[in-house]
Amino acid sequence: MGNVGMPAIRTVQQHILESQRKFSPKATGEFSWLMSGVTLATKIIADHVRRAGLVDILGAMDVKNVSGDIVQKLDVIANETIAACLGYRGNVGIMVSEEDDEPRILQELSESAKYIVLFDPLDGSSNIDVNVSIGTIFSILQRREEVEADKVLDHILQPGYQQVAAGYVIYSSSTVMAYTTGHGVHMFTLDPSIGAYRVCRENVRMPASGKTYSVNEAYRDQFPDGIRNYLEWVKTDEAGGYVLRYIGSLVADFHRTLIKGGVFLYPPTQKAPKGKLRLLYEANPLAFIAEQAGGAATDGVRRILDKTPTALHERTPLFIGSKAEVDRVMSFDHPA
Repeated sequence: MGNVGMPAIRTVQQHILESQRKFSPKATGEFSWLMSGVTLATKIIADHVRRAGLVDILGAMDVKNVSGDIVQKLDVIANETIAACLGYRGNVGIMVSEEDDEPRILQELSESAKYIVLFDPLDGSSNIDVNVSIGTIFSILQRREEVEADKVLDHILQPGYQQVAAGYVIYSSSTVMAYTTGHGVHMFTLDPSIGAYRVCRENVRMPASGKTYSVNEAYRDQFPDGIRNYLEWVKTDEAGGYVLRYIGSLVADFHRTLIKGGVFLYPPTQKAPKGKLRLLYEANPLAFIAEQAGGAATDGVRRILDKTPTALHERTPLFIGSKAEVDRVMSFDHPA
């Protein structure tokens, strides 16, 4: 009986181990152990999202988080799921969530507990009830060796260029994870039949330009002059046919921009002059991914990854996407 040809199955864990052998031959396996906690948590969250309408976990709670957003039931489940899956990994010293007032100190930072994990457990959660794509965003830092272990904020408040890894998971028609460790961006699709993320795209490159812009134009009158001028220009014949695509879920809007090209804009407004998106949990990880894919990310004044955060829940404007399109937005006067 002849051999039956079977397609090779490469999981995210296999991909990480292969990358470590290539780029970090002295790796101890600590990072892959950490990432297995991230993938486990997001698989559990994906299952909750899929069954949300059946088990009464849709809807909002009568409480706001530290950022002032209404907390959804699934926000709490996602937050605690990630905390539980990472809490026993042993090499994570600190976890920081958009949903929590303060960092969770698991153990004193040391050589054996050197990782700091920051995350937005369920981005776009206000869209849960209407079945719009939502996601999880994560960022991974290492302790600063020159800083005393008990100086917790000094370890956490690092500029984005010091991230050792970042990624997101989008829960939609399929569950897809994208991540980078500074050696390109790679994507994986969750295969429910085997319960594992399988490699679907490696070394993803964002198109250098694109005719799609993504912004909530309902706030147009509150935007800076330069952004209003850009929004006028994209509608002209000179612009050559731009189209607006805005979902209102950051992960979903960024995922489309990463694959199709274009630009996502979340400018400052009169009511939020410092911007709305969180630097540590949203802008930094997505900026790392964007740059690794050949794109760009700025707050309108400086590169996102060069910003040194001063607070856990610091907000920022964000202009992210194809480099040519981000540059074009910036060319319309001063946007911030």
